[in-house]
Amino acid sequence: MKHKPRNNASVTRGRPFERGNSGRPKGARNKTTIACEALMAGEAEGLTRKVIKLAHSGDSAALRLCMERIYPVRKGSLINLALPKVDAAIDIVAALGVTVDAVSQGEITPDEASALAGLLETKRKAIETLEIEQRIEALERRGS
Repeated sequence: MKHKPRNNASVTRGRPFERGNSGRPKGARNKTTIACEALMAGEAEGLTRKVIKLAHSGDSAALRLCMERIYPVRKGSLINLALPKVDAAIDIVAALGVTVDAVSQGEITPDEASALAGLLETKRKAIETLEIEQRIEALERRGS
């Protein structure tokens, strides 16, 4: 059986998998990771104590390592925005309105608003799913 030429054949590194070969199985682990874990087995506690001792003696790299574990860098910032209570899907519109107003007034960034809108969308889907379940249960009770 002849294969059709690929569109990106000139930029593809290596050969493609043969038909029927899906590549690495799900859950298969990288050999390097397995080797590193084997080397570190039983050493974690001793190494941790050593790093803490170095940090106490003034080693700035060890101190930084310890602090990053104790108080990691926050990936996002807190948003201080008074949103209306969201109990129904219709409330999402008001909350989005407050969010857009906050962006237009420079209180929050567009990225923060986008994250907040995503959270509100997740809440809307949860409310919608609950409402659908309740309607189905009511219909089933009526039908029985």
